[in-house]
Amino acid sequence: MPSLDSMWKKFFAPKPSQLDRYKIKVITAPAELIAAEHLPFEIRYVLAVRPSRFEVFRELLERGFHIGVQSVEKTPERVLQAVDRISREAQHNTIVPWLERLLRDDELPAFGEEELRRAEDKGINLYTETNIIMAERFEFRKITLIETDGAAAGEAEKALLDEINRDLYPLAIEAIVHRVIFDNAHTRTEVAQSIIKALILIGPIAHVLEHVLSGLGKVFAASVDDLLSEVAELFALRGSGFTWRQLYKRSRILIPVFILATYGAFQVQPLIEAGKTGWAGAVFGLSAVALSLTTALQSIGMYRNSYVKLAETGKLKLQSGQSLTRLALRQDFTNPARLGLFVGAGCSPFVAALVFFAWPNLAHNGWILAMLGSTESIVAGLTVISATRIEKLLFRYRARQAISKLVSRR
Repeated sequence: MPSLDSMWKKFFAPKPSQLDRYKIKVITAPAELIAAEHLPFEIRYVLAVRPSRFEVFRELLERGFHIGVQSVEKTPERVLQAVDRISREAQHNTIVPWLERLLRDDELPAFGEEELRRAEDKGINLYTETNIIMAERFEFRKITLIETDGAAAGEAEKALLDEINRDLYPLAIEAIVHRVIFDNAHTRTEVAQSIIKALILIGPIAHVLEHVLSGLGKVFAASVDDLLSEVAELFALRGSGFTWRQLYKRSRILIPVFILATYGAFQVQPLIEAGKTGWAGAVFGLSAVALSLTTALQSIGMYRNSYVKLAETGKLKLQSGQSLTRLALRQDFTNPARLGLFVGAGCSPFVAALVFFAWPNLAHNGWILAMLGSTESIVAGLTVISATRIEKLLFRYRARQAISKLVSRR
């Protein structure tokens, strides 16, 4: 019989990408340099660092080169693997702050002799994994020269690009950390999957049950999404490096929470019959997210325990303004699905209360019940979809701030 680990690897592990995926913005003519507000922020930043580059860029464009700004759409698989191995083998499944310090200050993660030996037994050299990350760090966001028929890059142009990208790199570090954590997280919430699950699977069953016995469909719609999400959550955490023993301890509290949530779901129909439709909706929404919210809070607790262990072994030294809880929140909430789940869980009772109060007839529609019962999953999915856009906005904001500081110093 296959083990749980082998089942996870077969069905839940992310499939490695065969090709790195990049996107590129290109400047092709000297006239484009004049309209600074339309230039990519990366170009604007390196020009602010060294204004003399304006003439250098103009000359390159006149010689026939095109200037491109290249950024990754997904972290290269070799980097994700290196981060994952270091996280599992030596950092108690955490990624911040060691990755940020490695990228910003060239500070190597702390490896114990036992950790190095254990990793070597698995065919992993942790220092080699660190070198992979460092070798790829400029690939996330960089300025490139695109050769044309009339222009070929020589040693001088390559040295110039190296200098330019080293100036650009400090601006990109935080974006790199977010990108790596986002791609490393085994995100299981997609809005399309939630809607399909709600309408095709949960909705019809809830609708039938509600018409067979009023109130039963509400219990089903409030409970099944949490159960499905919990299974996915277990495998996601397992994929992040937590042991089955840790996950078993984590799951012990979920049984009473599930029983309490189910009891709450059974109270929804009596509240409706008593004319308290708003309260009925609130109880339904709270029952629907109780398990998901509990598991999410437990995940933060697990990460905090990881940081406690790092601090006890001397691998983690808190800087001013840092705390173990804050680091755990940052680690967990950098995953947009987790952040969205918290937001959705907070909204669920209010959304359900509004629907039940404003449109009482919809409280007996299985499809509506399924959608309301999956509010946190849907919001998490929307957050995942919006994450790339939000990341771009944050990068632009940081770039504007950095450019303003450079200009004010002149």
